[in-house]
Amino acid sequence: MNYLSEKARNLTPYVAGLQPQSGWIKLNTNENPYPPSAKVEEALKNADVMNLRLYPDSESDKLREAIAENLGLRAGNIFVGNGSDEVLALAFLAFFSGRENVLMPDISYGFYPVWSELYDVGVKTVPLRGDFTIDVNDYRDANGVIIANPNAPTGVALTLAEIEEIVRNTKGVVIIDEAYIDFTLTKNAENAENVGSAVALNDKYDNLLVVRTFSKSYSLAGLRVGFAAGSEELTAGLRTVKNSFNSYPLDLLAQAGTIAAIGDADYWNETRKRIIGTRDRTAAKLRELGYNVLDSQANFLFMEAPDAKGLYERLFANKILVRYWNKPRISDFLRISIGTDAEMEAFLNCIEKQTKPK
Repeated sequence: MNYLSEKARNLTPYVAGLQPQSGWIKLNTNENPYPPSAKVEEALKNADVMNLRLYPDSESDKLREAIAENLGLRAGNIFVGNGSDEVLALAFLAFFSGRENVLMPDISYGFYPVWSELYDVGVKTVPLRGDFTIDVNDYRDANGVIIANPNAPTGVALTLAEIEEIVRNTKGVVIIDEAYIDFTLTKNAENAENVGSAVALNDKYDNLLVVRTFSKSYSLAGLRVGFAAGSEELTAGLRTVKNSFNSYPLDLLAQAGTIAAIGDADYWNETRKRIIGTRDRTAAKLRELGYNVLDSQANFLFMEAPDAKGLYERLFANKILVRYWNKPRISDFLRISIGTDAEMEAFLNCIEKQTKPK
């Protein structure tokens, strides 16, 4: 007998990247190749384990205050959850469930269609341009919008002005998923006025929700901490949904470790800049070899390759994991997470040996 509900039977779940054991060069899940700040280790070591017998702060007030101070916002503008995936799922339920004409790009984060199906969202996918950029004119008069910026798996980013145009022309809530935004802030003069977090628009628009994570630039994927920044009306809505689902999403250790990570801005800035530098050098080398590589503003590259599936398999045989999707429009591409300089050198050496672009 099938005991699943009709809803559960019809779901198509998200498929995460492989998580192998040691011995692999793992460039498939966009994790940070560097360890967290030493202050995180210190905070976890000094945590009072006696307090683990108690429930944690259900609203993570100290963490929300630390995030708000870091972003120049108020604690009431911040909502935290068990990774940005949980925050996004709750946002879909709170703001999109049952609504029609909710727009998202046809090529983006693979979890969006899953949540749309789970929460009965009348979603419409909007094709990216041929160069994988978003045309903001396609996002007018929607009842809701979800966009990853920079986008995944392409790494292509919208400017802050483009984001604002979308928010201004949307009737419902606009969710900007900024999992990779910290890798756009290059301090490069030509990018400085163009690239930035939509958090800067939070005080201007009450229908804007910006979702961020500590998994990528802060090296805390294992702690599962994400947050949303938005108007107090939106964050209150998220708390209502959260408290109808799980009152205690973040444990004591996750809260303490994340506060410590926020407090070490120098280390955060050093590691993200190292990743940006490695990304740009790797892209330049791949282009020298004749490959088409999109201009990434994330901690990964999206590379077009002849026989992309075959190249994925040859890399796999050499214990190098990247990401491949056999899907329309992107079946000729590989997504490569940025690892250490040594890992990327091994990847490039394997690319040179295994295949030559046509």
